[in-house]
Amino acid sequence: MDKKRARFLVLVADDDEDDCFLLEAAFQEMGNRYDLRFVDDGRDLLDYLYHKGNFADPVRYPRPDLILLDLNMPRIDGRSALRIIKADQKLSTIPILILTTSKEQQDIELTKKAGASSFLAKPNGYDALKKMLEEFCTAILHDPNIPFQVVGC
Repeated sequence: MDKKRARFLVLVADDDEDDCFLLEAAFQEMGNRYDLRFVDDGRDLLDYLYHKGNFADPVRYPRPDLILLDLNMPRIDGRSALRIIKADQKLSTIPILILTTSKEQQDIELTKKAGASSFLAKPNGYDALKKMLEEFCTAILHDPNIPFQVVGC
């Protein structure tokens, strides 16, 4: 990852409009370092990464520096999308933060084994969400190999 770049592309895969609104507001408050893009589910996430369908143009839909991935989504859920991404040699180096309402031990273990960077349970308050994002996005974008962490469970 080019640490000298002015902006980092963060791709959010989440089907909850309210959560996406809060994420967008939090990233805006964090400054101009992030270019935020959204997809609604795992199918669109994979289409974006593989430049298929509506995301065919790699110039308009460049490779993200970081993926924020919800687990519970329609069509292809986050668990399946994570396994597919991490099994692909070309995509496996993209850091993926799990950001979900799930606090299930089974989900934590599955996502760690599949190669997620960290597991973050969505906090209840906006300020807590913003603080969590600031901490983890900064850490991951500077060192994608940080040890797996579980927060909020």
